[in-house]
Amino acid sequence: MSGEFKAVVEVDRPVREVFAYLADGRNDPQLSPRVLRIDRIPETPTAVGTVFRSTVKDAGMKTAREFRITELEAPVRIRWNEVSKNSVTVREGGYDLESLADGRTRVQIFNVLEGHGLGKLLVGLALAAARKDAPDFGTRIKTAAEKAIAAG
Repeated sequence: MSGEFKAVVEVDRPVREVFAYLADGRNDPQLSPRVLRIDRIPETPTAVGTVFRSTVKDAGMKTAREFRITELEAPVRIRWNEVSKNSVTVREGGYDLESLADGRTRVQIFNVLEGHGLGKLLVGLALAAARKDAPDFGTRIKTAAEKAIAAG
């Protein structure tokens, strides 16, 4: 079983700056309290093939996660997939960004979650939790990006 969750939010910052902020996955702890640590490999600007290696806490358990950037089209599209071997993984995820007329940016995030082994039984619970949190996740993206990017 697999399924998707989405969130859409408008950020009061220009699309190029929001793209740069989101493309640097090391900012993920500002967006998600689940992310305890994250590193970029290699330690060069994000590009297709860059891996972000993180430690996250889900349901009281710490797990290691690795996401590979599969597509990067500045300033409108970022795609990734999870390459780590966990019971529930992200088959595909991404950001779609749209420049709005007043200098704001519409951001849509999505993740397709997939269960493996025992994770096939857990993926429904993970999806329900992610879908419930999606509006708050969108708000965290907005708040973090606006805090990190100086108003122009």
